[in-house]
Amino acid sequence: MSDLPECHNSKPARKLTMSDLAQFSGSETFYRHSLVRKVIYTEGVQYVAEAGEAYWLIDKIACAQLEPRHAEQEFQVWDLKVKEDRSAVLVCTDGNENAVSTEQISFTDFPLIEIRFFLANNTIMLPGEY
Repeated sequence: MSDLPECHNSKPARKLTMSDLAQFSGSETFYRHSLVRKVIYTEGVQYVAEAGEAYWLIDKIACAQLEPRHAEQEFQVWDLKVKEDRSAVLVCTDGNENAVSTEQISFTDFPLIEIRFFLANNTIMLPGEY
């Protein structure tokens, strides 16, 4: 896995929609996170990061893996919910609805009102890619 490409934000951002995410089922290409090298992510996650200008969100999930409370969870569900005032909450659970962490985000321009990611075996993916 050491020859995996790293993400590069070289293309112009596109408008992200929920219907865009339905096209991702499985992944043939994986990207290594540039800061937390043990974390990789799928094509769908790369698409969200690029089209939704949300590399910050992938960074939050990847960097959380450096904390023991997250690292000890083999499977994680990450939900971002954006409120009308553009604040948001990012919640990580263990897949059995047990909260691992909750973070309040004072402002985001993330284009969707909600999104979910799974993390398993240090791989971040969209639910359709699991």
